[in-house]
Amino acid sequence: MTTDQETPGALDGVRVIDLTTVLMGPLATRMLADHGADVIRVEAIGGEAFLDSAPRRNPNMNAMALNAHRNKRSVALDLKSDSGAAAMADLLASADVFVSNMRAAALERLGLGAETLRARHPGLIHLVANGYGSTGPYADRAAYDDAIQAVSGLAALTGRVTGEPGYSPAVMADKVCSLHIVQAVMAGLLHQRSTGAGQAIEVPMFETLVAFNIVEHHGGQIFEPPLGDVGYPRTLNPYRKPYRCSDGYACLLPYTDANWQAFFGFVDRPELATDPRFAAHTDRIANSSELYAIVEEVAVQHSVDDWMDFCNENSIPANPVLDLNQMADDEHLRAVDMMPILEHPTEGAYRAVRDAISYDATPTRLRRHAPTAGQHTVEVLTELGWTTEQLAGLA
Repeated sequence: MTTDQETPGALDGVRVIDLTTVLMGPLATRMLADHGADVIRVEAIGGEAFLDSAPRRNPNMNAMALNAHRNKRSVALDLKSDSGAAAMADLLASADVFVSNMRAAALERLGLGAETLRARHPGLIHLVANGYGSTGPYADRAAYDDAIQAVSGLAALTGRVTGEPGYSPAVMADKVCSLHIVQAVMAGLLHQRSTGAGQAIEVPMFETLVAFNIVEHHGGQIFEPPLGDVGYPRTLNPYRKPYRCSDGYACLLPYTDANWQAFFGFVDRPELATDPRFAAHTDRIANSSELYAIVEEVAVQHSVDDWMDFCNENSIPANPVLDLNQMADDEHLRAVDMMPILEHPTEGAYRAVRDAISYDATPTRLRRHAPTAGQHTVEVLTELGWTTEQLAGLA
């Protein structure tokens, strides 16, 4: 990500009205903003509780705010008031895209449902990201990340390995759905640019996570009638884990025939190279529990550095296990400037996380740091033609 203000982004000239909260929607709209879209975040007066948790230096400006709201402008409105509704109407009249994760009934009460807005603005892309598809019996259920991990099969997959269902220690559902929101908006913009027409788009978390989880786990259940159970044996193997070495932990992942032959030689078990259980890839998948148990047994014979030297020499995928608090000091991440230290106008020095993708024609860029709640209300509404008297009348 560059700070060059002259370089055009892929979405320069696109305006996105962002009526989202927590993480799924804000992360998606931040990605759009990184590409140059003018993302106007509409938030409640006083800010959002999710962004107010410690540690922070000022209200509503914690780590998630600094990361998920960069490159946006913030307008604070009471959408239930006449003046707030009028301001929102003017914002939407200027927009290419509207993104919300409010439930359908709440949007309808505010006059922001897809049918209502698209009747007024036929070119508008109206995207709603909810827990469940609107035509199914779960449509009105409340949904947060943990609830979607539970119902989508993700928590149960953990249970197949550990014996007890468990949640990912990352907000997996929110972040996966963020990527799908971005993909959906980009597709909508291509259609809009070629036809002039907008469309209504739904990104349901439940269905999105089911599709995500089942890619490698559909197994025999993909056939009708089924030819076996769901599940990809290699990833459901309890021995598939970081292995204890003599001085730490490492991922050791021999994969090809040549990888395994070199591995068995390195640990003085050359006879295993011709063992019929491990001779070919399909044999190793079928016997992965026995194979990974052997890896666990021999891993402790060498240090992490010794393993890394051997694996790198033999093109075997391997890495030491690093904690997140080690990322800032990792030599590779430092070399690619993944986490630069920047100066925020109100929050002071902070460690940003740049866009990981590089573009030689339309690079993403930092145009503005994350705004404080409502920071751009006057600026944005003045651009839309609001007078001093109208601004004074805002709730």
